[in-house]
Amino acid sequence: MSVFRNLSRISQYSYSSKPHTLNTTVTNRFHAPLSTFLSHFATATATNTHTDYLAPHVGLRPTKAHEKARVVVLGTGWAGSRLMKGLDPNIYDIVCVSPRNHMVFTPLLASTCVGTLEFRSVAEPIARIQPAISREPGSYFFLANCTSIDTDHHVVHCETVTEGEETLDPWKFTISYDKLVIALGAQPTTFGIHGVYEHAIFLREVYHAQEIRRKLLLNLMLSDVPGIGKEEKQRLLHCVVVGGGPTGVEFSGELSDFIMRDVRQRYTHVKDYIHVTLIEANEILSSFDDRLRRYATKQLTKSGVRLVRGIVKDVQEKKIILNDGTEVPYGLLVWSTGVGPSPIVRSLDLPKSPGGRIGIDEWLRVPSVQDVFAIGDCSGFVESTGRPVLPALAQVAERQGKYLAALLNKIGRANGSRANSIKDMDFGDPFVYKHLGSMATIGSYKALVDLRQSKEAKGLSLAGFLSWFVWRSAYLTRVVSWRNRFYVAINWATTFVFGRDISRI
Repeated sequence: MSVFRNLSRISQYSYSSKPHTLNTTVTNRFHAPLSTFLSHFATATATNTHTDYLAPHVGLRPTKAHEKARVVVLGTGWAGSRLMKGLDPNIYDIVCVSPRNHMVFTPLLASTCVGTLEFRSVAEPIARIQPAISREPGSYFFLANCTSIDTDHHVVHCETVTEGEETLDPWKFTISYDKLVIALGAQPTTFGIHGVYEHAIFLREVYHAQEIRRKLLLNLMLSDVPGIGKEEKQRLLHCVVVGGGPTGVEFSGELSDFIMRDVRQRYTHVKDYIHVTLIEANEILSSFDDRLRRYATKQLTKSGVRLVRGIVKDVQEKKIILNDGTEVPYGLLVWSTGVGPSPIVRSLDLPKSPGGRIGIDEWLRVPSVQDVFAIGDCSGFVESTGRPVLPALAQVAERQGKYLAALLNKIGRANGSRANSIKDMDFGDPFVYKHLGSMATIGSYKALVDLRQSKEAKGLSLAGFLSWFVWRSAYLTRVVSWRNRFYVAINWATTFVFGRDISRI
């Protein structure tokens, strides 16, 4: 009923003939609630509490003295989601801008490609992570992309996300902020290699996993059609993974399990044609202990994964070419070679760290601008801090989000939540990252657990079935909500008893 009440309120206002005001034609019953709702929005010119700013599009105006301060969060990855979960909605209005309305639990994403898990099991709606976004009158989620940031006037420029050909044109709007947190993540690195974007599939989003699953099952069914030659069958059923990091290795392991346990039972006509190749320029799992790398190499080879050391020179529609001239035909190509700064991050006129990320200091602030913070894969310490740029890992992003949420709550309680109000404030202890270790599954109920704090340090490292049990237990407890933990546990049990779902939907 609350939905219909909100719709009835919104439907009763219209723009007046004056371009800079809103004419609210409401009944006495809804006048006060509607005025509160509309007071957050402005059309063209808004008087900023910091300075007068001419906004070319409709948007959220600057907050007033009697309202809560506004934190704008760009992104719904590990960093942004953990930040929003920890922010106190009694102190701040929270506005999130992102092209997706959910967080992806990336460590289990590879499992969805072959039907071990369903896609909804790894997607956590933002409204569940921070309920204030859908409940509080001044908090919002906008399905949009950030196009630019005006740090002088504390304004973010956005453009709505659209899909398909028959859709509305993107709508541009602005959001004024008191505090801005940039958590835009990163994009896959292609090293400028021709044809990657056109022919390869990445593995960072749920729709990537859906595309991989559909492509894999399509090739399996096409290869069984009468008239398909042996050479074409081998190409269609050749799955090539480029990149020997944790994502590439885990996907290769899941794929080999799928082939051994499901394909050989349900696609007996083509079971001898399907195989997996993992291409890496150096050693696979370079951040893991040497003993664990050797174990992973042995187990993957035993599972039927062919390991090739080489550098991809060119990607064509049906084959890739390595630097030594070797041609590798493929039916499915998955690209997992690390990440780098996205175009929007590169375009922002902000200090940069080595590698092109947004520069931050020890408290995750962006130097030389007020009230702007950056966390996650899009950020890195500036050289003046003397700290190295942290790796693009989920645990780094999650830890930064948790730290910054606590810091912003502390700032808010100290009356520093408003724009330009924290110049001389003591922030307390800076952010310190302590590596908790790395884990990766390699298929066949085996995994790797490396609990060293760095490559040079000593620590516990495990491999085998016990590590696989630790891997599953750890990630099951790290899934954000109890709902998704239940989904994951049920999916694992169903797959173990009945096998993977091979429906192409």
